Amino acid sequence: MRQITRRVTLALLAAIVLLLALGALPGYLKSGDPYYMTATATDNRTAIPADSLSDNRYPYTAAALANATAAAGDGTANATGRSEPYWKGPVGLKGAFTHSPFDEFDAVRQRNQSGATDSAIFVRENGTVYRLEVTQTP
Repeated sequence: MRQITRRVTLALLAAIVLLLALGALPGYLKSGDPYYMTATATDNRTAIPADSLSDNRYPYTAAALANATAAAGDGTANATGRSEPYWKGPVGLKGAFTHSPFDEFDAVRQRNQSGATDSAIFVRENGTVYRLEVTQTP
């Protein structure tokens, strides 16, 4: 009885480690096309307040806004910020296990339809309205 318990315990631990590795591995895969969340300053219009978007829940959005704000502070014309790249992957398996800028875009658009279109989300930060899009070009 003792050997059976040991084998079952080892099998369960192996299964748990395998499932954890399967969940973490897709985040490290860097294949396929890179996508970026980009933030570009635009005209004044209805927009979602940026302070309602948590940095922990929306890291791609927060990074794009921070980079755009920093570029605008440097006096750069057409200040555009972008997030770190997200590699979508060729098969689509990665999307089921990882957080992506597509997830953020859909979540923000569903929260506030008036500050979004089909291809862009408009967010107001420090009095400036930014157009957020998921693009392949940085």
